[in-house]
Amino acid sequence: REEGHEQERKLSGLKTSVADGEGKAALGMVQAAGTGRHCVTLVLHQEDQTLGNALRYMIMKNPEVEFCGYTTTHPSESKINLRIQTRGALPAVEPFQRGLNELMSVCQHVLDKFEDSIKEYKDQKASRNESTF
Repeated sequence: REEGHEQERKLSGLKTSVADGEGKAALGMVQAAGTGRHCVTLVLHQEDQTLGNALRYMIMKNPEVEFCGYTTTHPSESKINLRIQTRGALPAVEPFQRGLNELMSVCQHVLDKFEDSIKEYKDQKASRNESTF
């Protein structure tokens, strides 16, 4: 392979189903020739700016991350390119995985609080209805 060309590798374990029943990779990793593991571009299929911006925020909270940004390939495509560059020897995939886990934790916390609020509202409504009879 010539220097300067990019190599694409699929990360294992992340699959989405397609209409014909075959599995399609949900995540690909592109690494420019000559760069170390500290600088990668991850291609997230079937995703948009909703995940891109939230994930970029979570990854940039890591002090070992020097740069994290994302682009959409085209408005008609559901695909984003997420670029991560770390300081030192930390592989860029680690802050990506950590960012995903932290984002899932934040989303779970918001969901729990929302469900608690709904339950509290229903309980208050039920107690008001009981007191009027």
